[in-house]
Amino acid sequence: MSQTLTVFLSEGPAILVEIEAVKGSSPREAGTFMLVSATRIWETIGGGQFEYMAIDHARAMLDGRAEIDVLDIPLGPEIGQCCGGRTLLRFTKVTEAVAVALSKRMQDAEDQQPAVFVFGAGHVGKALANSLSLLPVSVSVIETRREELIGLPGTVLTHLTPMPEAMVKDIPAGGAAIIVTHDHALDFLIAKEALGRGDLAYVGMIGSKTKRATFANWLAREGHVGTLDNLVLPIGGTLVKDKRPAIIAALVTSEVLVAIQQYSVFQIRLNPQL
Repeated sequence: MSQTLTVFLSEGPAILVEIEAVKGSSPREAGTFMLVSATRIWETIGGGQFEYMAIDHARAMLDGRAEIDVLDIPLGPEIGQCCGGRTLLRFTKVTEAVAVALSKRMQDAEDQQPAVFVFGAGHVGKALANSLSLLPVSVSVIETRREELIGLPGTVLTHLTPMPEAMVKDIPAGGAAIIVTHDHALDFLIAKEALGRGDLAYVGMIGSKTKRATFANWLAREGHVGTLDNLVLPIGGTLVKDKRPAIIAALVTSEVLVAIQQYSVFQIRLNPQL
């Protein structure tokens, strides 16, 4: 991400446009930013007429036709939007110091992204990697077969190991484990380790009600104490009857995002200082 920022800024002067404050409903939250150059934009503050106004003002600043560095924009009928709130936009010329601060800010945000570990890179695993790679999460794919790790998105971390279950301990707290390997026995080993953590936002396994029952019996024989309440099996829910990998990936991606958000909110309630 920082490399993309560097490339954008290397092409000429730019203005940092940031939502400094929000009142009422708005397309994006305070802290959202975009960069505007004479010919290009990078990222978005929400689109629509108010973003066009921001782009026009930023380019007027670049041309020396405007000096005002703050705009208070009502998101109502007067500008052709119906959000109903107001946004306070801050415009800053990107100097070397601003670029360094922005790069650090983005790196800090990236370091704090939730981690999603996908165990298995078969058809569903690859579809999950592609779907998740578009989101603000750190994606790792773990496989026992070297050839299956070829062709994954460049932002996805890959791990070749004969014991995927041993990598469950590396998932940061609040992360997710999605288990879609080619081997039921391996699925069970990974799920046992993941459920034993107790601090993951999401543990999901591909399969069916029958597989869930089989896994429960296997866990009982292994001496596991407790329920499977924290295990999502089957993943992707049951409302959409479509088993194509891309559809499963879309449904599971939604499940994971909801689970991570709920976990984060719960942790903040437990620890208000976070």
